[in-house]
Amino acid sequence: MSDLPAVFAQLRPRIFTVRKRQVMLDTQLAELYGVKPRRLREQVRRNPERFPDDFMFQLTEEEAKIVVSQNATPAWRSRLGGYLPLVFTQEGIAMLSSVLRSPRAVRANIEIMRAFVYAKARERWRSTSLTKWEELERKLLGHDRDIARLFEVLRDLMDGPEKPRRRIGFRTNGEA
Repeated sequence: MSDLPAVFAQLRPRIFTVRKRQVMLDTQLAELYGVKPRRLREQVRRNPERFPDDFMFQLTEEEAKIVVSQNATPAWRSRLGGYLPLVFTQEGIAMLSSVLRSPRAVRANIEIMRAFVYAKARERWRSTSLTKWEELERKLLGHDRDIARLFEVLRDLMDGPEKPRRRIGFRTNGEA
């Protein structure tokens, strides 16, 4: 088994969010798989039934410009011969293993899947930790209010009454 944090650290810059989905660019996947981007796209086009829209989609020109600037990759027009990049979700990357079968592609695919799973686990852990932290913060703020009220009551007790109190109880004839 691979060293997940190290693999994740290497792959994390290649995973980005588009249309609220974690995806990877076709050119980056082709590089990892040891194939030319043209070959990867060719295999995807030959097997369209394996790549529905939630597995893979083509970026718009605006999205491509943003992705290029985010990842400091060469311009997509020059790198892809004018084609808009394809991006693959985790499911689409898993499906790529059924159309790209070289030993290197299989190994790369396994590591990419592990990185996606690791990223999701980290996100769940982060979300859970944040929720617990917020809950602890609410409790502490509640305790702060309770402690402030307690000190207020103690101060009132230590100061004594503001006016003398009338004595309570049985009085003898000589007492007024």
